[in-house]
Amino acid sequence: MSKVLGFSGVDDFCPMGSIYANPKEASFFLPLGPQVDVYFPPRKRSRVNTPFVFDGEWFEQKPKTSVEALPDECLFEIFRRLPSGEDRSACACVSKRWLMLLSSICKNEICVNKNATVETIEKEGDDVEFGGEGYLSRSLEGKKATDVRLAAIAVGTSSRGGLGKLSIRGSNMVRGVTSHGLKAVARGCPSLKALSLWNVATVGDEGLIEIANGCHQLEKLDLCKCPAITDKALVAIAKNCQNLTELSFESCPNIGNEGLRAIGKLCSNLKSISIKDCTGVSDHGIAGLLSSTSLVLSKVKLQALTVSDLSLAVIGHYGKSVTDLVLNCLPNVSERGFWVMGNGNGLQKLKSLTVASCKGVTDIGLEAVGKGCPNLKIAHLHKCAFLSDNGLMSFAKAASSLESLRLEECHRITQLGFFGVLFNCGAKLKAISLVSCYGIKDLNLVLPTVSPCESLRSLSISNCSGFGNASLSVLGKLCPQLQHVELSGLEGVTDAGLLPLLESSEAGLVKVNLSGCTNITDKVVSSLANLHGWTLENLNLDGCKNISDASLMAIAENCALLCDLDVSKCTITDAGIAVLAHAEQINLQILSLSGCTLVSDRSLTALRKLGHTLLGLNIQHCNAINNSTVDTLVEFLWRCDILS
Repeated sequence: MSKVLGFSGVDDFCPMGSIYANPKEASFFLPLGPQVDVYFPPRKRSRVNTPFVFDGEWFEQKPKTSVEALPDECLFEIFRRLPSGEDRSACACVSKRWLMLLSSICKNEICVNKNATVETIEKEGDDVEFGGEGYLSRSLEGKKATDVRLAAIAVGTSSRGGLGKLSIRGSNMVRGVTSHGLKAVARGCPSLKALSLWNVATVGDEGLIEIANGCHQLEKLDLCKCPAITDKALVAIAKNCQNLTELSFESCPNIGNEGLRAIGKLCSNLKSISIKDCTGVSDHGIAGLLSSTSLVLSKVKLQALTVSDLSLAVIGHYGKSVTDLVLNCLPNVSERGFWVMGNGNGLQKLKSLTVASCKGVTDIGLEAVGKGCPNLKIAHLHKCAFLSDNGLMSFAKAASSLESLRLEECHRITQLGFFGVLFNCGAKLKAISLVSCYGIKDLNLVLPTVSPCESLRSLSISNCSGFGNASLSVLGKLCPQLQHVELSGLEGVTDAGLLPLLESSEAGLVKVNLSGCTNITDKVVSSLANLHGWTLENLNLDGCKNISDASLMAIAENCALLCDLDVSKCTITDAGIAVLAHAEQINLQILSLSGCTLVSDRSLTALRKLGHTLLGLNIQHCNAINNSTVDTLVEFLWRCDILS
């Protein structure tokens, strides 16, 4: 010790060199004198929990009194007596330990100070009044989804509007969401009304049971790929969250019939149910659910389930309030199931029906559904391999209220079935759509003289390679009130087929999509602009390689209301863009020039002028436009979203 006290500052403190590898570390104990000119950049100080005291030749540590030494029980009592939510949020930022303790405090455990000032009471009152409504929404995805973040959300939102909606997509691979995180949400967010858990394998029954016990206002629950959640959690939800109105399960193998029966029995306000790919669900679960909620359940969606005809019979009998029904990929349902469902007389209120990949959709089954659903307005039939023209026409005739029909990949449907629908539903049908129906062939049909289909407003035919000019000419005479026309991917259609359709339309076309019709020319666009320029708002000519600047000239002169124009992969040049820019009446908001290789930097001035009204500009794959021009456009068209 005498050597230490006798140190003069001239010789080394230690004969073998300094005891500090970094000179800065010495400053914590021995201050550098003013004669030492040394600068150390700011850095985080090392944490020293207890002071050092010189005693003899050894350093001794004496314990220091700190709030960190308090046990969790004492900190809990302190935290629940904090005067406001802001104070609790501030404390939550101190350490993970404090955060997790604060997140374990329920709202009913927070003490209210009876001697608080008027200002404090008013402030707390505002927090409670606003927080109870559940205005806030939070979403966690991927690696951001952890228990710590959920705890922070629970503490932070409690006094700032109240958490109303929580969505978790995926989970952190190392510190993923577990039941502890949901427990924090359950304790701190009693106002939670919507919970969505997608691909969260680490959350089990315990976490969802905590939600059920703490969030009695829950109205919407969405579970997708949660294999650890079972019927036990669903029963708890049913018992404690009786305000539940929407329920969705997907790929949850351990959710089955017991949980569905509990939901049906206890959740009297349930209005929407969606079940997809849940191997534990069978006919008994569907029957138990629908038989108990027949008076309120309005939306039912069953996908990729092993249910049989019995489930459809139950729907047909108990679906008295069902307005929307989706049946997708039910391999065990036969023609008998659809026939019984239609004859059950329970689907009197059904307005929308979607059926996909169900082998039970045959001519007889679909006709029975049409007769049993007198108020059906929307029907979407997808991949109905056994449905023919006769069945389609019988269905259209039976469903007298049908307003919208979509047929997708129904390859047994031909022109006879298509026009038969127009004849039988001519009074109310407003929209019809054909998508990838390869049974359609362009035949010269001799149709009987019938009154035109005055009600049809929307016609969409996509990727039906056999649909051609002969069919279009008939449609033009049959449907004079069309406003929306989509003829995409029809390579067999030419000017000769489209011109009669355009000339027959009396109401004025508003939206026209001719993308992929590679054989149409400027003549069609000029006719369209001259006849319907006063109503046309949206025009898509993507991939029409024969469209040139002449079409843009016609559009510039006649289409004053046009707001969305797509001429991608057309033979457009700088001259056409210039003509469009100098049009006096046009007010384009969306312009797509993707793949127009003849548009170059010379169009900069014209595009800047168009930019006064543009909100979206697509110049992708315009190889003649260099990067500097794009940068200039981005600078000047600051309101416009530019894809380049």
